[in-house]
Amino acid sequence: MGLVGVQENGDGEMALSLGNKNKYKRMDSELSDDFDDDVSNYHHQLERKRSTRKYVLACAFFASLNNVLLGYDVGVMSGAIIFIQEDLKISEVQEEVLVGILSIISLLGSLAGGRTSDIIGRKWTIAFAAVVFQIGAAIMTLAPSFQVLMMGRVLAGVGIGFGVMIAPVYIAEISPTAERGSLTSFPEICINLGILFGYVSNYAFSGLSVHINWRVMLAVGILPSVFIGVALFIIPESPRWLVMQNRVEEARSVLLKTNENEKDVDERLSEIVAAAGTSNGEKTEERAVWHELLNPSPSIRWMLITGFGIQCFQQITGIDATVYYSPEIFKSAGIENNSKLLAATVAVGVTKTAFILIATFLVDRVGRKPLLYVSTIGMTVCLFTLSLSLGLLGNGQLGIALGILCVCGNVAFFSVGMGPICWILTSEIFPLRLRAQASALGAVGNRVCSGLVAMSFLSVSRSITVAGTFFLFSLLSALSVLFVYKIVPETKGKSLEQIELLFQNENEWQASEVELGDSEHLVQKA
Repeated sequence: MGLVGVQENGDGEMALSLGNKNKYKRMDSELSDDFDDDVSNYHHQLERKRSTRKYVLACAFFASLNNVLLGYDVGVMSGAIIFIQEDLKISEVQEEVLVGILSIISLLGSLAGGRTSDIIGRKWTIAFAAVVFQIGAAIMTLAPSFQVLMMGRVLAGVGIGFGVMIAPVYIAEISPTAERGSLTSFPEICINLGILFGYVSNYAFSGLSVHINWRVMLAVGILPSVFIGVALFIIPESPRWLVMQNRVEEARSVLLKTNENEKDVDERLSEIVAAAGTSNGEKTEERAVWHELLNPSPSIRWMLITGFGIQCFQQITGIDATVYYSPEIFKSAGIENNSKLLAATVAVGVTKTAFILIATFLVDRVGRKPLLYVSTIGMTVCLFTLSLSLGLLGNGQLGIALGILCVCGNVAFFSVGMGPICWILTSEIFPLRLRAQASALGAVGNRVCSGLVAMSFLSVSRSITVAGTFFLFSLLSALSVLFVYKIVPETKGKSLEQIELLFQNENEWQASEVELGDSEHLVQKA
């Protein structure tokens, strides 16, 4: 009996031992399965993040192609006008009108763009802008006289007006909050790329006959708009516009493509629906948009001052004069050969493009206001130094070198802050119900100021000298520093709907302000 008991105990112990081993094996198996699931989920999330980012980047780039047209026109006209003047025998006043009229006329496109984009959508407004510009560019290329050239310029201006107004709005509305600043700077990147292409085109085709070279320069500007046709098959409609049309499910499908985390989609959609004033597909009663803009509440008034003001300061500090008339500026500094003049402008274009890429990298990391401080202060110093150089150093080698350095420095500081952030702020500070029209008003202010500066630069320079003109620009740039300090809030890291609440809550605004010392700290770190 005892032997049997021992055997039984032995069997029992063995069974227990085997049971424990099986238990451990099962636990190891479960842990392994859980680990495999975690790894699989991680890879899935990583892959989704990459594909979403690529998709949003593609949308932002294609939506910004119209801005390449604006940049190309600005860059190419600085050189083409030399040969147009020689070929068509136009006067200096006609030269100013030809250069500046595009910016003035573009305000018609910007004004109409807000309402148009609310009716036909952001996506198809981008397409319409490209078509109108193509027609205008074709007319300019074939123009036999100044009058026909002006007709083409007017049409091109309307197309550009639509394009510069709608691109930042569209990108802001499809972008994830964390990357909205860098993505909304894409239009400014494309403007700078266009300017560089325009400068290179001037230099490349300047060797052709006077009757042909400027026509080829202008014709090349049609090419970017062709790619917009391809873009229409890639980019989606703005989810916020879809919500305004009560197409909530379509908006949700777009948000699923443009947001990295699926869990955030429903929350973002609820915020958009609330901001649009809709509930279960029903629109609430709102005051007419233009009535609200013309009779604004205190918070809307502050938004308008911020958006319209930053747009105007972007242009009255003379950036378009610097770009359009850089050959004239370098001629005042002492460069006389046309080929050398155009080569110097290429250096300006390269500098402008390089520094806009720096801004794109920093804007969502350090914020809008620190970059605006660095930008406006740097521009003020460069403009003031340029005025001293042109006025005191004459036409020697030192004057030429300092002139080129100051012009390149001015466009560099512009590109790192005032250039892109102007459009970023305008596209993100207004409520959804007002965003398109309010952004259009900002674009109008920008284009009017640009046109006035471009159309008066030569005349003012003849009256008070080029040096005196840039001294005036430096004073206006100094005022822009004060404007940024007093008026502009920090919007980094906030959703579009949170920014709307920021303007409604003055205390929260003050708490979010970035002081001048922060930008000084940024400069010290750099």
